[in-house]
Amino acid sequence: MRKKICFVVAVPGTADSFLRDHVHALAQNYDIYIAGNIKSAQEVARLEVKDFFQFDIQRKISLGNDIKAVWQLYRYFKRMKFDAVHSVTPKAGLTCAIAARMAGIKHRTHIFTGQVWATRTGMMCWLLKSIDKVTAALDNHVLVDGESQRRFIVSNGVVSEEKSLTLGDGSISGVNTVRFNPSEQARRQVRAELGLDGKVVFAFMGRANREKGIDELFAAFDGLAASHPDAFLLFFGSDEDGRLDTLPQYHNIEDGKNFRFFGRTMTPELHLQAADVFVMPSYREGFGSSVIEASCLGLPVICSDAYGIMDAMVDGETGLRCRVADVPSLRQAMEALLSDESLRRRLGSAGRQRVLDKFSAERLTAEWLAFYHRLLN
Repeated sequence: MRKKICFVVAVPGTADSFLRDHVHALAQNYDIYIAGNIKSAQEVARLEVKDFFQFDIQRKISLGNDIKAVWQLYRYFKRMKFDAVHSVTPKAGLTCAIAARMAGIKHRTHIFTGQVWATRTGMMCWLLKSIDKVTAALDNHVLVDGESQRRFIVSNGVVSEEKSLTLGDGSISGVNTVRFNPSEQARRQVRAELGLDGKVVFAFMGRANREKGIDELFAAFDGLAASHPDAFLLFFGSDEDGRLDTLPQYHNIEDGKNFRFFGRTMTPELHLQAADVFVMPSYREGFGSSVIEASCLGLPVICSDAYGIMDAMVDGETGLRCRVADVPSLRQAMEALLSDESLRRRLGSAGRQRVLDKFSAERLTAEWLAFYHRLLN
């Protein structure tokens, strides 16, 4: 009989975004199932799973609801008798670890992709870190999607050195190098559509919140724009906590002239082609998937020196590094790349080659296949 693996996520989008290639490959040899807050089969239609299970998992902490979710998942695990379970994201990790341990599942794996508690303080920091510690203690296989992140959680007592593992050179899913392929034609088309001809475009892609370094990005660009009329800031993502409402306080940022909020894009491989530099000044990051996607498109990157994201770029080789929450160092990096086209080309070219060598989706999927082959054979 084919062995059975169940992936547990809070929302189906997590599996669709990060696990689709792995599930496709694993499904050649194993029966793959998925459990999460899945309302319909359409939400997991692109995943080659044998079946899915809907249970009442919520991202927010709620003792009553969380106990219910554990009980639902426990009963499912007992009935299905999986050979292995694998969770992604903190709430799914805790719920799955408890339920799988109770159900006697032999192989229990969680992958850490960032720590919410890293930028919290007080009781909330303690609570969120404790959740990660419990998950790591109950599971018998702990993966981390980056080496600097692995060292960070080991040093914080979340998991031991011996129990934790980073597959390959890091990243949860790698980059589809065919999809994220530089195209001069696509670049000209998107820049023309967005009115960016003659501009040096800095692009940010992600959630607009404080922890992504948005305040520092706006402040640095405001200073840059005062003396560089050719500078442009292009913003892809969602405004989570009203950060865009602060724009009027910046005197040199003008919507339409040197700034555009595009909103979320379902085709980053196309829209990022319009950029000259990718910027990610996060306070914390698991690995930085958007960074290696941008690098794969041949863009030089500017990243903070936060743990996790450090693995996604090499300072002075594929991009430039700024300090966390530090406007002067961010502006200095932006100014250096704005004024030196040859530097942009050199860093961007090296970045793409690094992704091809280390972070292709094919390589990461091969690592996942090897991991499960060791586990289940």
